[in-house]
Amino acid sequence: MTSPSAPPLDGLLVADFSRVLAGPYATMMLADLGAEVIKVESPGGDETRGWKPPVREERSTYYLAVNRGKRSVVLDLTDPEDRRLAQRLAARADILVENMKPGGMAKFGLDYDSVRAMNERIVYASISGFGPDGGRDLPGYDLIVQSISGLMSLTGDHDGPAYRSGVSVFDVAAGNHALIGILAALHGCQTTGAGQHIEVNLLSSALSVLANHSSAYIAGGVVPYRMGNAHPSVFPYEPLPTKNGELIIAAANDRQFHRLCETLGAPELAARPEYASNESRTAHRESLRPLLVELLATRSAEEWFEALMSQGVPCGPINTIDGGFAFAEKVGLAPVVMAGHGESAVPTARNPIRFSTAAHRYDLAPPQLDEHGTEVRRWLQNAEERDRR
Repeated sequence: MTSPSAPPLDGLLVADFSRVLAGPYATMMLADLGAEVIKVESPGGDETRGWKPPVREERSTYYLAVNRGKRSVVLDLTDPEDRRLAQRLAARADILVENMKPGGMAKFGLDYDSVRAMNERIVYASISGFGPDGGRDLPGYDLIVQSISGLMSLTGDHDGPAYRSGVSVFDVAAGNHALIGILAALHGCQTTGAGQHIEVNLLSSALSVLANHSSAYIAGGVVPYRMGNAHPSVFPYEPLPTKNGELIIAAANDRQFHRLCETLGAPELAARPEYASNESRTAHRESLRPLLVELLATRSAEEWFEALMSQGVPCGPINTIDGGFAFAEKVGLAPVVMAGHGESAVPTARNPIRFSTAAHRYDLAPPQLDEHGTEVRRWLQNAEERDRR
């Protein structure tokens, strides 16, 4: 058996000036992949430290979700000495991530042009709500972007109110987009010797993530609308009632629909012209749905799940989060890892990327505020003295 090699980003230094979710999610991924991440916090700390409940030993689980693998130092950027240390950190970093309002880093001498003058190889990632131009002064909250982007118009029952997604989906998407940009820029730096400025904003991430709905509008001239749990282009692709509870059924192609009908004991349904193709099934969903519901009423959701999955028909129970983790454990995904060691270790969700040989790094628990302040300050001060010699 091959021993795991060092994490792929081992040896890289990240100056993390971000807070809340999008930036910290990206920098946590970088830490998992082996980078040394220095989380620079204001004297009050990342505000998610106070986003409670829920808590684990009085610490916000929101904060714990996206801050493993980092070292925390408090630097007051309005203080000249702390500002100089922050600039020294930026000058030595391979990557800098920030999510102040566009232009906010300039007043501290930490904007891209200032950092690049000290560090030509810097890969500098800025995350904002609405970009550096006309939306530069707008607050970049995920909920606002869900509203403005159109996502909320797609979420909920057709005749009910609009709903937000149950997770800050565009913060996470923007964090992932920033991560992709950072890794691409690092690759480019290996060739050119120069870094670059990456700009990601939540609204652009949202319009990209809306995917088929965005395409429906810009390519088809169609404005999508709320359909509850139904899919505009595929049927059956929604929860359907059974004898006991609902089951998600996602028979997204003709072969899967044939197997669904066979397993339900009604193979003749798949042969009817109005149900023979996905396009026709979608057009005739109102007549097909009650036929499927009648057949599903003979067994429980659990029984149908086992029967349908064994025949290759995509389906699934509607779990709560604990059920989701339990199922991941059941299928061998080992979804929980301990970040840190000993009494300070914190259970966290495993990084979803798997490598054939490289290892992830989970050595550090999410840090307490300024937990590594003395260590980081001493390192920066010593580095500054060495540079003067």
